[in-house]
Amino acid sequence: MSKVLEGIRVLDFGRYIAGPFCATLLGDMGAEVIRIEKVDGSEDRYLSPITEDGDGAMFMQMARNKRSVTLNPMKPEGREIVKKLVATADVVVANLPPDTLKAMGLDYESLTAVKPDIILTMISAFGTGGPYANRVGFDGLGQAMSGNMFMSGTPEQPAKAYGPFIDYGTASFSAFGTMAALYERQKTGKGQIVEASLFNTGLTIMNGTVIEQAAIKRNRVATLNRSQTSAPADTFKTKDGWVLVQSVGGPLFKRWADLMGEEHWLEDERFKDDITRGDNGEIISERLAKWCAERTSQEVLEAMEEARLPAGPVLSPQAVLEDPHIAAKGLFQPVEYPGLENPAPVMRTPVELSDTPGEIRSRAPTLGEHTDQIMGELGYSAEEIQAFRENRIV
Repeated sequence: MSKVLEGIRVLDFGRYIAGPFCATLLGDMGAEVIRIEKVDGSEDRYLSPITEDGDGAMFMQMARNKRSVTLNPMKPEGREIVKKLVATADVVVANLPPDTLKAMGLDYESLTAVKPDIILTMISAFGTGGPYANRVGFDGLGQAMSGNMFMSGTPEQPAKAYGPFIDYGTASFSAFGTMAALYERQKTGKGQIVEASLFNTGLTIMNGTVIEQAAIKRNRVATLNRSQTSAPADTFKTKDGWVLVQSVGGPLFKRWADLMGEEHWLEDERFKDDITRGDNGEIISERLAKWCAERTSQEVLEAMEEARLPAGPVLSPQAVLEDPHIAAKGLFQPVEYPGLENPAPVMRTPVELSDTPGEIRSRAPTLGEHTDQIMGELGYSAEEIQAFRENRIV
């Protein structure tokens, strides 16, 4: 089976999530991805360690389908190796500050001097230009400064989502932009810069709320898990756990009112449409909370499914591992890794293509696992590679 990006080489200078997962998605679709790490390993390799060597859980996901080379581009010899790598590449992915990119020879001017049609996918906290351009940041800043944290939690306590969705969203947008740039290069022969930022992603996700504020000044404040633009839409405690119910639109509200025995609410002006139901969502949540508290999670979910109302359990990570739908679809691929007693359950490519699907072809590499191989491909001898290693260039 042919791969969409077969024949495309990507150099991954990314760190943590936004840059690396962009390259991961490209690798899933068939690109050859070379991850360039610090000589002692980059920090993101060691987050949430799960092996004796300290390799981390997230790295199992981020580094699949990649070869690993260690390299210090800040040394002159390292810069020359970078140039040789760039000459063989189609895409460079880097989520590094502009000054660092220039110091490493990864700014667009330096790259195009080596490979005129190169595509540079650069990711930062706030993007180039503007007063925040040189600030550093992680996922949480995108959540905090987009309005998302303000609208999560409670008025007394803003809340950041545990899952770094800004990072993953930025990675996805970056991969989308990179594939668009590759498609354009097929037509014109020209490369370009693809720029993404955590801030842009956060503002994209929160744009509807900001538009509403600009238009009608609603001045909304957080209501924890309860939606403000439809109802019922909230989390509810049951006899043995928690469930989430999420309803949008008149037909679903009618099904819910029938289930609750509150048919008269269908004629109540407070609940005439989504926005008024959201405005009065506390009343609706109180009614459903009482109903859920008298039942187990399974009883609630069975009743919701029978009424065709969207609902699901609030699962722990262990419960996710045991979920029957995940098992039936094979969403997690067991991937062996040196030092792991059991295979890591790595989530497959999240977008499923019928004819040319993404694929996990290889596990995450150990540190520098392919350094000698890749350096040999660039024309360096074993003696030269050993000298580089002794001088901590690779």
